[in-house]
Amino acid sequence: MPTDLMTLKVLLPFQVFAEKTGVSRIVAETCEGSFGLLPHRLDCVAALVPGILTYQTAAGGEVLMAVDEGVLVKTGLDVLVSVRRAKVGSDLAHLRVELEQEFLTLDEQEQNVRSVTEKMEAGLLLRFATVQHE
Repeated sequence: MPTDLMTLKVLLPFQVFAEKTGVSRIVAETCEGSFGLLPHRLDCVAALVPGILTYQTAAGGEVLMAVDEGVLVKTGLDVLVSVRRAKVGSDLAHLRVELEQEFLTLDEQEQNVRSVTEKMEAGLLLRFATVQHE
């Protein structure tokens, strides 16, 4: 393998989702917009938002991957992407629809759960304060 190509590793919370060698370029999405990585770019860290990550290899061509929020770290020729969820697809439109339906909807559900939990905690603290004053 030529030494001027990157290695991409995509990690999920409980498994390695993908590990690819010979990657010539990567494009990822952050809250500031999309940015590209080439093998000799300076090392960096980026917070990823739910979006489409693309990478290109000589053997496999361009690959599209829907990723949830996470972190991308580039050190030398190694790129590590750690996200909560990921899916590979070949059709950009279909992958974008899946991204919006699954990843963003789950985020709304998580926000609702957090809201209910905060209300329960506040109620418990109020009851505890009332008992202490009696």
